[in-house]
Amino acid sequence: MITATAVRRALISVWDKNGLVPFAAALRDVGVELISTAGTARVLAEAGFPVTPVSDLTGYPELLGGRVKTLHPAVAAAILAGDGAHQEELARHGIRPIDLVVVNLYPFASAAAHAGEDEIIELIDIGGVTLLRAAAKNWQRVGVVCEPAQYPAVQEELERSGVLALETRRRLAARAFAHTAAYDATIAGRLGGDEDFPGTLVLAYQRREVLRYGENPHQRAALYVQAPASGEVTGADLLQGKALSYNNLVDLDAAWSAVREFAGPAAVMVKHATPCGAALGTSSAEAVARAIAADGVSAFGGILALNRSLDADGVAAIGTLFLEAVIAPAVTVEARALLAARRSLRVLEAGSAATPADRTPAHGLFPVVRSLPGGLLLQDPDWRGEPAATTVVTRRAPTDAEWRDLRFAWLICKHVRSNAIVLAAGEQTVGIGGGQTSRVDSVRIAVAKAGGRARGSVLASDAFFPFPDGVEVAAAAGVTAVIQPGGSVRDADVIAAADRAGMAMVTTGERHFRH
Repeated sequence: MITATAVRRALISVWDKNGLVPFAAALRDVGVELISTAGTARVLAEAGFPVTPVSDLTGYPELLGGRVKTLHPAVAAAILAGDGAHQEELARHGIRPIDLVVVNLYPFASAAAHAGEDEIIELIDIGGVTLLRAAAKNWQRVGVVCEPAQYPAVQEELERSGVLALETRRRLAARAFAHTAAYDATIAGRLGGDEDFPGTLVLAYQRREVLRYGENPHQRAALYVQAPASGEVTGADLLQGKALSYNNLVDLDAAWSAVREFAGPAAVMVKHATPCGAALGTSSAEAVARAIAADGVSAFGGILALNRSLDADGVAAIGTLFLEAVIAPAVTVEARALLAARRSLRVLEAGSAATPADRTPAHGLFPVVRSLPGGLLLQDPDWRGEPAATTVVTRRAPTDAEWRDLRFAWLICKHVRSNAIVLAAGEQTVGIGGGQTSRVDSVRIAVAKAGGRARGSVLASDAFFPFPDGVEVAAAAGVTAVIQPGGSVRDADVIAAADRAGMAMVTTGERHFRH
């Protein structure tokens, strides 16, 4: 095994030309011969570097409109050759070894997003992937660079010693294999896009950052992303505050997902990945104030999401309440100035707050993936907003005010952990119960949270009532209307309990479990 490789010849063929000229200059200055394909060779030649065209090695021009440039034994053997007998064989055929391969690939993911079927074919890089894999396979002798971000470290090592250490080559090879795997995964996903659940699931994520720790300090964690996701937590800009933790990201996603259910100004407060307060308002500031007032105790240390810009009035509505983070589509200059003194508060700008109507599966929603030991569960996001249909099942129908609150409570309820119960009045939550093993206990928690505010409120349930007891507890607290999926074998008993209490009840025929 070679512990260090002197780099004498480098093959460079890059789509992304960022940083290319300074890196090539560094290679030239340490005596490296540069070999290149047409487009890259032209850039290097224009910069004044002596460069050998690949066609001089192969004896062939680029063929098929550029599809075939480097697929030739004179290139492949020069990269794949090991020591001893391999070098003797190269010499017999007049081939000199290549010690460094610098290749980055056509940007398939970004280009294919707006390309037709025929155009996609031309975006699939063949030769580049082959070069990367060949160099990575032969990492014991060859160095491989697959992205401009690697240039500085490789340059520094070569300028220092003229060689690439074994550990450097191994690390570069691992990155190259990950790069080509992600590239192939992206292509497979694009070509197999008509399959709801393909026989082989291929996912590609890039590490965005290593987190301080996971849910608890003894757990390691990192954030991986598919691509910069505009309008999602993973693509939001952190304007101020400490680095985001694992729990921060989970809570931010929960709050951001919930607040985007609404078209009008809305605010949602989340604690431990479930809403603890939510409200609509005539302005963003009013929505913030009402969401905090919905459960002022639980709001302490929470995550706040807005679906409108956070402005100076919104900051005033937050007041002195301690929050872990706040996220909004935008944060005004005035708001940023006011928040700057709260250095520990994380402030995120997401750039968009598309409502569910704009985020159906046909419009690029990310799948929901959950890991199990040895496997993954994959499902569509629960993108449905207001129920497609409702049926009044009691003798009394909801009033107009009750209908508004029922719709509001229904949209929040889908974001609460099952069994989920939400009490609301005036398009503000007044009591939330969830994460319980019996539905009646969730009702009791919601009623206890609401206290006197339960009287005159409405109730949303994420799934049917298996027994009348939940409705009876709600009725005793003064709840006047209920929205729930229905479908229990005891629906008649549940409806009868509502009628006895003079409540209105609406069924939706769809549930929203959130485990």
